[in-house]
Amino acid sequence: MNELFYVYVLKSINFDKSYVGFTNNLNRRLTEHNKGKSKYTNIYKPWKVVYKEEYNTRKEARKREKYLKSSAGRRFLKEIIK
Repeated sequence: MNELFYVYVLKSINFDKSYVGFTNNLNRRLTEHNKGKSKYTNIYKPWKVVYKEEYNTRKEARKREKYLKSSAGRRFLKEIIK
């Protein structure tokens, strides 16, 4: 069985902040964000997943993550996550 990779968007429950990342284990990564294991996301916790995409390779997921962090990607996310 092939490993899947996820590109995800988190939304802070208490702040007007979002975060884009990628992982091969979305549940584990969300738990890490909510436990404060990431320097950036720690101060805006708790988080919830508001969007995700699946990819078959790390390379594809990383490329999509980079796009979603760009200004065009942010505009795309703003339109689909209202």
